[in-house]
Amino acid sequence: MVSKKVFITGISGFVGSHLAEYLLDEGNEVYGLIRRRADGLKPKNLVDKNIHREVRLIEGDITSIASIGLALRKARIEIVFHLAAQSFVLRSFEDPLETIKANTLGTINLLEALRLSDLDPLIIFAGSSEEYGLVFSSQKQYKKAVSKYGAIYPPPEKIPELPISEKNYLRPMSPYATSKVHGDYLMRNYNTSYGTKTIVSRSFNTEGAGRGSMFVTSSITNQVMKLKLRENDKIVIGNINAFRDWSHIYDIVRGYCLLAEKGTPGEIYNQGSMRTNSVLSYILLSLESAGWEVKRIESMSNRDKVVDSPTQRDNEEMFGLRFEKTKVDRLILADEIEFSLEDRGLWIYTDARKIPLAFDPNRFRPAEVPILLSDCRKFQQLGFSVDRSLDDIISDQLAFYMDASRRKQGE
Repeated sequence: MVSKKVFITGISGFVGSHLAEYLLDEGNEVYGLIRRRADGLKPKNLVDKNIHREVRLIEGDITSIASIGLALRKARIEIVFHLAAQSFVLRSFEDPLETIKANTLGTINLLEALRLSDLDPLIIFAGSSEEYGLVFSSQKQYKKAVSKYGAIYPPPEKIPELPISEKNYLRPMSPYATSKVHGDYLMRNYNTSYGTKTIVSRSFNTEGAGRGSMFVTSSITNQVMKLKLRENDKIVIGNINAFRDWSHIYDIVRGYCLLAEKGTPGEIYNQGSMRTNSVLSYILLSLESAGWEVKRIESMSNRDKVVDSPTQRDNEEMFGLRFEKTKVDRLILADEIEFSLEDRGLWIYTDARKIPLAFDPNRFRPAEVPILLSDCRKFQQLGFSVDRSLDDIISDQLAFYMDASRRKQGE
């Protein structure tokens, strides 16, 4: 990907700004769609990366087909990365219509604007692992889901349903996930119906320095930073049993560019790390990255529920894959331990102090995705490999918040 004219919807967002920076470094001409601002200021993410003068920003609104059509005609682009979306899952429960308007209507506006024009670019669509939704890792988990939700459709053909390949069933569990399924199918329908050159990337959780503060990884590292600076005395969190396949932003943007270079229109590709770790491990490893050695964790309401050396690394095979996880990850995945609201929280014993981890019922989703673990072998056939570890993600996020705090204190 060199000397291409590239158009990014959502360029001012976390992923969009990183992608723009990467593309500029590779020698491409980058255009981006942004909403008109009353104050006339450039988007913060672009200013922080010092690329706001290099990208060519076009004002427009993804929810207006006339607006997006005008923007595309100005750019005369070769490749479109469609990233614009309302991507915060919890917010999609609070305002589903906003999410559907931005994600579904925005996607069909882009496709229609291109169909009605004389442009024929390649489109990379930012789908999501949330489309897979309710994926079962054990019979116990499946029975629990049936008890909670009733009918599960489509029912599993085998358990575990891991790792998740592009052939897995889609069981979206949020308005956000549903909107991404809709966009996913729209992209493929326009490919088969109109010959639009679309490629769907179902990227798993993308993290790194500058991730929005409402996302769980940023919430964790921000709270750990405040613990380190003695600005608070505890961590507050929701469901710590949830497992996610976290990828570094650098790996994800490289992956998008590889899809644009070597991907096949009409196809779907998973983008992920092919590892899964719990929210609990993310907290414990963040504390260790900040300088505490985690010795033991204990339920606040059940002193018999204890795990010694919970961050001890484990590389044994699970679900047919060998990936790095922690001791507590393995215990949760093997259904040997689970932490619920009844525990009220955990005591985290470190070499320096005892840290309270409190459970907040308001931070639990109405419908939860229990586990995500990608199968990216199809993507690897294009030449992709993961460069960054979970520890890299955590250290980058923590450094970002520590640096921001120092700058604030110096003002």
